[in-house]
Amino acid sequence: MNKYFRQIIGLTTGTLAYIVLLLSSHLNAEYSSPGNVEGSITISVEQAKALFDKGVVFVDVRNPRLFAKDRIAGAHHLDLKNGFTEDALTSLVEREQPLVIYCSGVKCSRSYRASAKAVSWGFKKVHYFRGGMVDWMSVGYPIEIPVESSTQ
Repeated sequence: MNKYFRQIIGLTTGTLAYIVLLLSSHLNAEYSSPGNVEGSITISVEQAKALFDKGVVFVDVRNPRLFAKDRIAGAHHLDLKNGFTEDALTSLVEREQPLVIYCSGVKCSRSYRASAKAVSWGFKKVHYFRGGMVDWMSVGYPIEIPVESSTQ
């Protein structure tokens, strides 16, 4: 019986080690948000800036801590987890008007998920700015840094 018990433990330990190896390689893989959202228009940083210059509404769906740190100048904050609702979005822009949705960049899924929601709610001109804050800041486009954030 002791021999069989050791065989079971050996198999279980080997299986467990294999599972841990698989999980760790998966968890360490670099996440990249999907390139497109069906029903929306994926835009580059240059296209985002052109829309910005036209006065199109920008919606930042990052968490409140990041929004308080810095943001695209004039952007509205609708935290994806606690504020991005159909009513909140319609209070900013009509369904037929263009809007730009962004988050931190390609390693963040919030703008992808928010863009998909906006499309499902019937917004017709959703611009998915996948590069978000990372791309915007990398080229030096206008940002806001709140006074209380800049003094910390």
